[in-house]
Amino acid sequence: MSEYIVSARKYRPDSFESLIGQDTIARTLSNSIRRGQLAHAYLFCGPRGVGKTTTARIFAKMINCANPGPDMQPCGECESCVSFQEGRSYCIHELDAASNNSVEDIKTLMEQVQVPPQVGKYSVYIIDEVHMLSQAAFNAFLKTLEEPPAHAIFILATTEKHKILPTILSRCQTYDFNRISIPDMVRNLRDIAQKEGVTIDDESLHVIASKADGAMRDALTIFDQTVAFCGTDVKYEDVIRNLNVLDYEYSFKLVDAFLAGDYATAFLVFDEILSKGFNALHFVGSLSSHLRNLVVAKTGGLEPLLELPESLKKRYAEQAGRCSHQFLYDALGITTSCESGYKAAVNPRLHIEFALMRLSYLVAKPAAQSVAATAPAPKTSPAPSTPRPAPATASPAPTPAKEEIPGQAGNDVKSAPVPTTPRRRAAKSGSALSMSALLEEKPEEAAPAEDATKEVALPADETVRLKWKDLASQYSAKPRLANMLSSGNINLSEENGVKVVEFFVTNEAQKQWVEDKMLRELEGRLRELTGCQKVNVIVSVTPMEEVEKVPYMPEEKAKDLMEKNPEVRAFVADMGLDTK
Repeated sequence: MSEYIVSARKYRPDSFESLIGQDTIARTLSNSIRRGQLAHAYLFCGPRGVGKTTTARIFAKMINCANPGPDMQPCGECESCVSFQEGRSYCIHELDAASNNSVEDIKTLMEQVQVPPQVGKYSVYIIDEVHMLSQAAFNAFLKTLEEPPAHAIFILATTEKHKILPTILSRCQTYDFNRISIPDMVRNLRDIAQKEGVTIDDESLHVIASKADGAMRDALTIFDQTVAFCGTDVKYEDVIRNLNVLDYEYSFKLVDAFLAGDYATAFLVFDEILSKGFNALHFVGSLSSHLRNLVVAKTGGLEPLLELPESLKKRYAEQAGRCSHQFLYDALGITTSCESGYKAAVNPRLHIEFALMRLSYLVAKPAAQSVAATAPAPKTSPAPSTPRPAPATASPAPTPAKEEIPGQAGNDVKSAPVPTTPRRRAAKSGSALSMSALLEEKPEEAAPAEDATKEVALPADETVRLKWKDLASQYSAKPRLANMLSSGNINLSEENGVKVVEFFVTNEAQKQWVEDKMLRELEGRLRELTGCQKVNVIVSVTPMEEVEKVPYMPEEKAKDLMEKNPEVRAFVADMGLDTK
């Protein structure tokens, strides 16, 4: 049995050309070698697994190569290159600062620095995880780092740059390594899979790359784990089962259920996910990410933000086309608030299921409101020829309760027995309950929410101003807010067929509070009062020159009184009074 080498070591880059995702750093280091402008100390910082130590080794190998190529690549044939590949080079030294972080270790390194290299021009000292050095070790290292021998070059590597002393940072050329993008990782994994004879599709590679979180070493480790589980023929279903990743299919199915108002299906999908051992909070986060991808797919010009294979991009575009911007905005608001309140919930499962019900109600709710808004007032039957006068002190006799038939806007209200309700019909037919079935008598005749709102004419400006006063009166229990609404000026305008109400407050603090706490509630109540969904509310701050300055300090009050009353001003002057 041949010796097995993991992919992270077997396919480790050995030249700047093979370095993945760090093109700018590779070009800068190559140019510095070509021009002979080598610094005595470098600091490589960045996340794990992005190539910091690998780049340090390539750089050390390159500066000692006797016959570099035209693109400043190591030849691989000289004594320095051969000794480095065989692991016996005496001019490249690596120190793990996590286990050698004392002053004595640094003193030993300082003594070793004085010895010139046996082969090549430079002795390169690579100190990994340099942030683990103690305070005393850093101080002992300062002088040597600032003025090392001409043949010594230090390369410090760390994942936590903020833990390094500023005096160390000022003595080094700093290179910040970026996370490797998903397309770069997928491209590299595809090449490795071809070399290893592994058959794997792009969706599986994207799952592996997303799981790696920008670290190429982690991606190669996950790739080896997947091949060990699946063999040379890797299927998408096996990948998500092995890595315990939530399938995209669940999110697509859930959004379809939300659009149909079918909360029963959403409950069943959530139960299936929990039965497979997935964390409930991870499920909500995955749903939020799916909604975010729908927003990106629906908005033109944001395609680069969707780091997914082409097959999934087409599915996102198709589903996004069936979602309105308002639905996606409200849905993201529900999922993010569900995430933030999950840990404080006494019953976490009920907390999430309630969020799923709210999501299922998003499409059905505007339709119900528009039906109520467009329905005319019920006609009353003709009064009898000899009406009975009501007693002067008694309240009028209540009229018999009449029920309006849903979905029949414009018809007279009937006092006849009400036909079977949608809830009863759904129970008799045995079909699953949905929010649209509960709100409409004839689901097959239900119109989309957006089509229903288009039939409602925009209210007149005078109507909106009157309803705004009614809105202010609804907050009598909150005097400050009621005063803010009643005293604030409003401007009315129309944008793209939507009535925009611009509400003015006195300062930025009030604006921030209204936008964070009350804006959506105010907007919803104003829509109910006007009977139109195409009414938006925005908040602005009154310009300073329009704000009336009110005297506050005693000196200001006295000055204001003197300006308004010449008699008072003359009295103060005659008596020689001090108004300060």
